Amino acid sequence: MVRINPDASARKKTILKSDTAKNIARIRAVQRQAFDAAPYPVWETRKTNLIKLRDVILGHEAEFVKAISDDFGHRAAEDTIIAEFLVMQGGFSHALKHTPKWMKTRKAPTALQYKPASNRIVPQPLGVVGIISPWNYPLQLAIMPLIGALGAGNRAMIKPSEYTPRMSALLKSLLAEAFSEDEIYVATGGVDVASAFSELPFDHLVFTGSTNVGRIVAQAAAKNLTPVTLELGGKSPVIIDDSANLDLTLPRLVNGKLLNAGQTCVAPDYVLMPQNKIKGFTDAVIKHAETLYPKFSRNDDYTSIIADSHYARLQNLLEDAENKGAKIQTAGDDDKQQLAKERRVAFTVVTNTTPDMKIMQEEIFGPLLPVVASESLDESLAYVQKHDRPLALYWFGEDKNKREQVLKESHSGGVSINECAWHVVQEDIPFGGVGPSGMGAYHGEAGFESFSHMKGVFIQSRFSQGKTLFPPYTDKTRKMIGFMKKFL
Repeated sequence: MVRINPDASARKKTILKSDTAKNIARIRAVQRQAFDAAPYPVWETRKTNLIKLRDVILGHEAEFVKAISDDFGHRAAEDTIIAEFLVMQGGFSHALKHTPKWMKTRKAPTALQYKPASNRIVPQPLGVVGIISPWNYPLQLAIMPLIGALGAGNRAMIKPSEYTPRMSALLKSLLAEAFSEDEIYVATGGVDVASAFSELPFDHLVFTGSTNVGRIVAQAAAKNLTPVTLELGGKSPVIIDDSANLDLTLPRLVNGKLLNAGQTCVAPDYVLMPQNKIKGFTDAVIKHAETLYPKFSRNDDYTSIIADSHYARLQNLLEDAENKGAKIQTAGDDDKQQLAKERRVAFTVVTNTTPDMKIMQEEIFGPLLPVVASESLDESLAYVQKHDRPLALYWFGEDKNKREQVLKESHSGGVSINECAWHVVQEDIPFGGVGPSGMGAYHGEAGFESFSHMKGVFIQSRFSQGKTLFPPYTDKTRKMIGFMKKFL
């Protein structure tokens, strides 16, 4: 995580609104007590909460756009609307339409040897859900799990990032006006508050952020046996097949990489391709970047890096790569001092990469695109499988056989074919990582089930012959066992 340096008034406001470990523990207890008093909210209650949340968040779009932009130094309003508000609006609509169906008790098959008994699955709210959200999409990544938690009938506490204090203060204020503290509560503060928050005995905890911090959160939750959904990240690869339409591929790749200036957990991290195609690809992809962003400084469409330390980290990645033999090619002709003043990094392609470079070892989280020489699809898949499983994988091409090979032989949280990142906003498929890129999933029905206990129920019939299996065991018992074995 990275700190920003808000102005004095914003910093004072943030300190005044910081929570204490004692207070957030009190809030969790209050929420659990309220949940225990009403452990199964009916659909009308859940619907009311979802609509109220929707109206509060979507009704203050302009204020959130400004607050987030101020936290970043500058963020394109369209980046916030596309990647935060459109995603949330889709989440609200989907939940309001489908949650009544998801809530219903579900019939489950009963094996023949246990009939005439029957089985059911009852979706049951868990209780109090904790949500630790990051700075890169600070609103969307707080609200999307909250939609799932409320739809499933839970209470919720949110700990937003301390690196977006203006957005956090606005969110806290608006939700406090609309909901009581025993329904939804926003806890603000620094690392100490985040640490105390992760140690609370929630009924489920959602964390979105880096893999390293995710490990710490999971360890803290494990002390309470709190189940976790971890949405992490990693180095999401791009494989461009010979059958790909480059006129479609390159703009989509560049747009996916430069949305939010690359500060996206599912941003394309590196490209795998044959050595003899790298030069042509580099020239073409830079040209496409310059088409989307003729200038990177003084361009309202382009987003700043969140903090000085993050900006320095990206510069260090480039310096380390160049010192180890990489070739650095940058789009545009922006003045470097002006870029630094605005805390912006122009789109940069890094070639002649080697495994010992930091840029090939760390998640980039910025507008830098390394290219790795790989002479075949098999070699590319072997490279991906050898490394930590990423949150996303991108394949561009028209060859359906190769596409199926990629889908079957690679592991990643999700995949977009001939596109970047759009799988994340599909409410009918789960969003989540695998291994070092995360565990668990949410969005749509997957989120409802993550924040519910899908309780199995066995209903015995009055006509059951189960008593035949009770001791003292007799020949009749043994005959019944033999009869049951025939159906297994």
